[in-house]
Amino acid sequence: MLGHKKTILAVASILTLTACGDTRLFQSWTREAGSQIDEGRFGNPTMNNTLVQNGDSNYVVDLNQRFAGDVPTMINFAFDSVVIDGEARAVLMKQADWIRQFPEVRFKVFGHTDLVGSDTYNKRLGLRRAQAVVAFLSTQGISRSRLEAVVSFGETQPLIATSDRERRNRRTVTEVSGFVRNHPTLLHGKYAAVIFREYVRSATERQLTGQSELATPGGG
Repeated sequence: MLGHKKTILAVASILTLTACGDTRLFQSWTREAGSQIDEGRFGNPTMNNTLVQNGDSNYVVDLNQRFAGDVPTMINFAFDSVVIDGEARAVLMKQADWIRQFPEVRFKVFGHTDLVGSDTYNKRLGLRRAQAVVAFLSTQGISRSRLEAVVSFGETQPLIATSDRERRNRRTVTEVSGFVRNHPTLLHGKYAAVIFREYVRSATERQLTGQSELATPGGG
């Protein structure tokens, strides 16, 4: 009888919390065990880091997603040109800033063209565009050994399906391809340290910048 009363009191407490707007406890009674583990907050990063440490997560894909989320990965070109214009240069500068933060990571540049011209010519043109990007990035303090062999898709992967001139198809795309010396050993307890290191560095730089601005008289 005493156990029955305790159960009733426990259910009443849960219903009271539910009435206050917190439905997670009530739902945990009606769902299968373990369904509340992924709460969408601290548990997700912890689980992801565990998967990476165990080699169960595709770390290249993870880094690629972060790279694409932080900076633009694509630049465009004028027709039949490999010249990097001012807009493309600004994008590549952002890419270079990101790449310099991760000296353990290697990158590959893919070249593309629109559908005007022959397949053979466009294959070479796409390669020249990728080579131009690699050459530019290497002038920004990035070792050529970290920029993997450039690849050309020519006209085979258009973003816009048209046989006319299309600037959006004339592009290069920069992607994470792996780690220096192609070693996954960086993941043995060090992957999280690499990521944490860069967050600390960026936070320190922002703090020093703020102090410098406070110390310097401003103008109107």
